[in-house]
Amino acid sequence: MKNFFSLITKNQSLIYKVFLFLLSTFLVIYLLPKGGQFKYDFQKGKPWQYENLYADFSFTIKKDTETLENEKESVRANSIPFFDKDISIAEASKLQFKDFFEESYSDSLYKSSKASVARVGNNILSEIYKNGVIDEINGYPKDKLVYLKNGNELEEINYGQLFRKNDLENFIATTSKAEGIDDATLLLTQLLNRTVQPNIALNADLTEEAINAEIEAINPNRGIIEKGARIIAKGEVVEGDTFQILNSLRNEYQSQVWSNSNYNWLLVGYSILVSLVFLMLYLFLHKYRPRIFENNTKVTFIFFNVILMVLLTTIVVKWDAVYVYVVPLCILPLILKAFFDPRLGLFVHVLTVLLLGFIVPNSFEFLFLQTIAGIVTILTVSELYRRANLFISVGQITLVYIVGYFAFFLIQEGSIISLEWQTLGYFVLAGLATLFAHPLIYFYEKIFGLVSDVSLLELSDTNSKLLKELSNKAPGTFHHSLNVANLAEAAANEIGANSMLVRVGALYHDIGKMINPTNFTENQVNSVNTHNELEPTESARIIIGHVINGIEIARKNNLPDRVIDFIRTHHGTSVVYYFYKKEQELNGEAKLEDFQYPGPIPFSKETAILMMADSVEAASKSLKEPTSTKIDAFVEKIVDGQMEQGQFLNANITFKEIQIIKKVLKKKLNNIYHLRVEYPE
Repeated sequence: MKNFFSLITKNQSLIYKVFLFLLSTFLVIYLLPKGGQFKYDFQKGKPWQYENLYADFSFTIKKDTETLENEKESVRANSIPFFDKDISIAEASKLQFKDFFEESYSDSLYKSSKASVARVGNNILSEIYKNGVIDEINGYPKDKLVYLKNGNELEEINYGQLFRKNDLENFIATTSKAEGIDDATLLLTQLLNRTVQPNIALNADLTEEAINAEIEAINPNRGIIEKGARIIAKGEVVEGDTFQILNSLRNEYQSQVWSNSNYNWLLVGYSILVSLVFLMLYLFLHKYRPRIFENNTKVTFIFFNVILMVLLTTIVVKWDAVYVYVVPLCILPLILKAFFDPRLGLFVHVLTVLLLGFIVPNSFEFLFLQTIAGIVTILTVSELYRRANLFISVGQITLVYIVGYFAFFLIQEGSIISLEWQTLGYFVLAGLATLFAHPLIYFYEKIFGLVSDVSLLELSDTNSKLLKELSNKAPGTFHHSLNVANLAEAAANEIGANSMLVRVGALYHDIGKMINPTNFTENQVNSVNTHNELEPTESARIIIGHVINGIEIARKNNLPDRVIDFIRTHHGTSVVYYFYKKEQELNGEAKLEDFQYPGPIPFSKETAILMMADSVEAASKSLKEPTSTKIDAFVEKIVDGQMEQGQFLNANITFKEIQIIKKVLKKKLNNIYHLRVEYPE
């Protein structure tokens, strides 16, 4: 049991990677559509590239989307609306008219008899309420058939037979004239306007329910292909009915009904393909990015982003596949480039797009557009911390999407007459959504503890609290750090290393000297050296201690680990040679370990550059009457000495790059001291 736990402890990193691999594979398979995959790839307007295709089973031909939409519109246009009829309103209006009439009529005011006027008023009410009174404007034609619903009874009439309240005054005037009571027209108009109330109202719910029932009854099929029938011949152009038949066959393959009997085999196939994708990612990291592969946090971050993009695309496709291009997939290479490097960003983007090919419709078109957009993202986005660069890149990505989609549309349709302009709007939305990369980078930095160029730019601000404190407590060290930062940045630019990272590392590499700044020569004034009164071993302990002190200060101020690495490695395992020799002179012997920095040695190009720049800049202060020859010689001596000590064995740096760094350091130091080449006398 003890051996078992020991084995688990030793291999916990590997076990975690296996667990992450299995979990990611399971999640992606869960998100993938659970249907079979059609084994043929075809495009409208292009020839069929395979052998003659025959139906392996009978299946129905599905109507295309446009046909179904037209049928639905036809159902809505021809549907019979339902209106509610309330006869109690008619009775109430007649009673109310009688009361108002008794109160308002006076024999002295009208020539027409009271009985005649009352009779005409009642006749008008009977006539207009015969079919019903409506006060709504529905826009139906007069010959439109409608249903009047009165309780459980249903009556069928034309819409024009309903009386509209707006016609009431004209109807009263016409009827009064015909009945010979013109003098009472105004009275009837006033009374009937007060008493007549609409008793017909559109029943929108019942009408919509009837329409939906008819739409659901629409047959989505328009025919059957029998088993064994030829669907398409080799070389035949895919268009018209043939295109719709092929779509129907593909839908049949991808349907849940078809896949139920093969569900287990379907899962096996998906498992193999998804596993291959994640296995390729692991192999790439192991072979070309071993430092990332060894860091479980970074590996988790990469897998998390892949699954996040698969999840977002799945949600959009299930909601409405039309909006699939709104998903800002180019955020993925953007973010990975910000935290790692362009090659890794593009590789992960391509693998993610391959996974999405199982989910999206028109997978070839999707794969092509997203791959090209990913390449453009990697090639165009540089110095992400500059806001203008991101906007320019987003514009280029959007343009590539639009141009690519336009080209595919021309290939498939052969014209631009039916171009779907709203799809171009989706690409613009995807481009705008890509701008969300900046806040997303910030959140990822806080959650995963990673560092991007944006954060490095903030850390390089010399007005930051920690660097201000350094300049106040140890001005000599601060000035030395600025010089080292300039040297290291120039060298990094020449060999293609991360110049922003190495500059930040150089600014903070000596912050440990703030503890006892006067113990370091660059901060001593009046030529008072505190080490003259100390033993060599004690002096060495103080000098070496600035590395440990620097790490502690950095952690208290929440500096990223990538910056702390420069503090740990800028002296590697070198020896404080001055005090080592002094100890030998005083006591005849000296223990090397008492005068050696704890390390580790540099393990990247950037940390190696800092070691060289730091040593060269510090040593240059001891040169008396510096000349170009002297500077060239001492740069060679210092860097070659570090190489002989094996300080760069773990750094991914070549001899050629070291030679380039030497040249940069020589040139920059010559510029600092305003030196020129010595000419012979």
